[in-house]
Amino acid sequence: MTVILPMAANATDNNTMTKATPEKPNVIFILADDMGYGDLSCYGSKYVKTPNIDKLAETGTRFTQCYAGSGISSPSRCALMTGKNTGNTTIRDNTCRAGGIKGIKISPKGDTTYVRRANILPEDTTIATVLSAAGYRTCLVNKWHLDGYNPEASPINRGFNEFYGWLISTVESNSPYYYPYWRFDNGKLINIKENEHDKHVRHNTDISTDDAIAFINRNKNNPFFLYLAYDAPHEPFIIDNTVWYDDEQWDMNTKRYASLITHMDEAIGRLLKELDKLHLRENTLVIFASDNGAAIQAPLEELNCNAGFRGRKAQLYEGGIRVPFIVNQPGKVPVQKLNNIIYFPDVMPTLAALTGATKHLPQNINGINVLPLFYGRQTDTDNRLLYWEFPGKQRAARFGDWKCVTIKKNAPLELYNLKDDVGEQHNLADKYPEKVKEFDRMMKQARKPSPNWPDNEQ
Repeated sequence: MTVILPMAANATDNNTMTKATPEKPNVIFILADDMGYGDLSCYGSKYVKTPNIDKLAETGTRFTQCYAGSGISSPSRCALMTGKNTGNTTIRDNTCRAGGIKGIKISPKGDTTYVRRANILPEDTTIATVLSAAGYRTCLVNKWHLDGYNPEASPINRGFNEFYGWLISTVESNSPYYYPYWRFDNGKLINIKENEHDKHVRHNTDISTDDAIAFINRNKNNPFFLYLAYDAPHEPFIIDNTVWYDDEQWDMNTKRYASLITHMDEAIGRLLKELDKLHLRENTLVIFASDNGAAIQAPLEELNCNAGFRGRKAQLYEGGIRVPFIVNQPGKVPVQKLNNIIYFPDVMPTLAALTGATKHLPQNINGINVLPLFYGRQTDTDNRLLYWEFPGKQRAARFGDWKCVTIKKNAPLELYNLKDDVGEQHNLADKYPEKVKEFDRMMKQARKPSPNWPDNEQ
C-alpha cells in the first residue's frame, strides 16, 4: 500500500534563511507521552534513571507548576499547537459525539472499534505556521494525533515543512506501536524493512531520534523548529531491552515502563551530543515536557509515577494534568526552579516572542507570553484563569492558589487550595460557596460551544 499526502504549501527554500543566533535560536520541543510528573529523577523519582533529562534541569530552568493542555493526548497536543484551552480548541477529547469523521480505532491489544474523531482544521493556526512565517524550518517527528480520520489534516498541511512519523488516519502507520513496519517520510508512507514480519529490530524511539538528528543535520545552517514527540512511555509497554532494571524485584510491566523512559532519556542524550558536535547547542533552546500524567496501566503506586498527586491520565485532578517542563539553553537560560503557573497554551505566544513572530499570532488565543521566565526575568502568570474540559464529562479551572474541578458528569464542583492541599484531599466547596459560584461563572465564560460536542448533549 502506498499513501501519498500533499506536500506542505508553505515549504520554504533553505537558501533564503539565515543561521540561528543566541538571540533568535533554534527550538527543539521534546514531548513524552503519558509520562507522570514523578517519573523523572529531577522531579523526585527514586526509581527511574533519567540522567540526560536531569542534566537539562540541573543546567537550566525547571518549572514545578506547569500544566498540560488536557489529561489525554489529542486535546493536550491541540492546546499546545494552537495556544487555546480545551474550551476553545477544535479538539477537546480523543473522540467526539457528533461531527468529526468515523473511523477505526485500534487498541494497544489490537482490538478494533469504530469511533468519531475531530481533526485540526485549516483555520487552526499552529506553532509551525507561526514560526515558518518567521523564517524557521519546521519539522514534526513521530506523533501528531491531531488528524483524526482525515489524512489531509496531516502536519505538512498544518504548517510543518517536514514530517516523519505516524497518523491516526492511516491504520498501517500506527500499528504496531513500538516496532513499526509502516511510517511516514514526509507525505509518503514507507516501510521500516528491519521490522518486517513483526520483528523487533528498530525501536520507534531510536527511529524517531534518527529522524530528528537527520533533520538537524540538513538544517544546521538554518533556524529550525523541531517538535520531537516520542511515544514513550505510552502503553503497551513494549521494549525488549530492560537491562537498566533487570536486577530490580519488579514485575515485567514495571521494568518495561521504566525502561521505555530510560531508553528515551538515552536517545535525548544522543540528540544533545549531536547538537554539541555541530556546535549548535548554545544557539538551541531545548524544552522537555509530557503531554499528560501517567495512565492507569502504568505502575502508579510502585514507582509513584504521579508524584503523589491525586488522579491520573484522563482525569483533571493534578495527577492528570500537572507535568514536568524543563527549559535549557547554555549561557542564556539560568539555573533556576520556578513555581510560576504556566500551561501548554502559553507555548505558542512564548515561542512567537522568541523568534520575532508575534505579528503572525492569531488573535483569539488563551495563552500568554512567558518568555521572560525562561531568561531569568519575572512576569505575572498567576493572576489569570486556566481552564480545561472534557465536554459534558469533566471540567476544571485554576486561578492563583485555588482550583475548582469535577471529574464526573453533572457532579458538583469541588474546591481546593493547592498551596495548602496540593493532593486535593480537602474539598472546601461547602466552606466557600461564593468562590465556587465565581469559578463556575468564569469557567462558563472561558469556553464556547463546539459542534463536535453539542451542549444540548452534555
